Amino acid sequence: MTSTPATDVWLPIAADEIDGLPEGLNYRFWDGGRDYPADPADCAFYVVPYMKGPEVAVRPLKEMTGVQVVQTLSAGIDHVQPGLGLLPDGVRLCNAKGVHEASTAELALALILASLRGFPGFVHGQDKEEWLAGFYPALADKSVLVVGYGSIGAAIEDRLEPFECARVVRVARSARASARGPVHALDELPALLPEADIVILSTPLNPSTQGLVGAEFLAAMPDGALLVNVARGAVVDTAALLSELESGRLRAALDVTDPEPLPAGHPLWHAPNVLITPHVGGSTSAFLPRAKRLLAGQVTRFAVGEQVHNLVLTTG
Repeated sequence: MTSTPATDVWLPIAADEIDGLPEGLNYRFWDGGRDYPADPADCAFYVVPYMKGPEVAVRPLKEMTGVQVVQTLSAGIDHVQPGLGLLPDGVRLCNAKGVHEASTAELALALILASLRGFPGFVHGQDKEEWLAGFYPALADKSVLVVGYGSIGAAIEDRLEPFECARVVRVARSARASARGPVHALDELPALLPEADIVILSTPLNPSTQGLVGAEFLAAMPDGALLVNVARGAVVDTAALLSELESGRLRAALDVTDPEPLPAGHPLWHAPNVLITPHVGGSTSAFLPRAKRLLAGQVTRFAVGEQVHNLVLTTG
């Protein structure tokens, strides 16, 4: 006797708010609440609640014995990886490529410009009614190194183009060609870092990138260089970064930190030469329209038996 295949789709966005979802599936709303909307064993397609952390993301996986697709709404999958061993073989894990490029690239540019042009100081000066006129660095004529040249890295370069940078150098896990020019391999970083005025991190978090930006990486950056992190906090060794910030040698603009959220009293809050935003790279008005389009397309492909997009790995 065979069991009935699972047909539930768990969504963190109400199904009636998503145009284009196919009929014939049971849509269940779950955004990480204590109670499940239905039996997890009946879930065939699980969309992970957005920005709710690994504890929520992984919680139902052990009971999802009939799941076939796990879809994140983030570019990274590190919050789901701790639970992959709980899944049956053959489950497809997909990320949200195409959802966060615009917002994350915008924030990367905002962090660069705000840091170079001294905006944090201007805000404090406005509070104190101080007129902080002076001479500040420009993005024009800077050499920029993008570490993690995937779709987000490419979107960042698109937005750098009008700013008259001296050059943009691209780095990914392995060397390849791109429409804009060569992409260097990670192992070439020691030769590239000394020439970079600005280093932008947009790489996924995985074993090869965890702690990538440590004391040796930072020491290779030239005096006065700016580190921008819109990737994951754990890509950077926080203690090593703090040492460089406190010495005044480097500057940083961080949308992500390790630990995260950054706890009260942590020395990074008040380190010199650092601008911190609270992991808001993808949290903009651009998110929902793109997320809904992604989900409608992915669930439709699943329903008709087509290959889902953005496949990162298959369990087993």
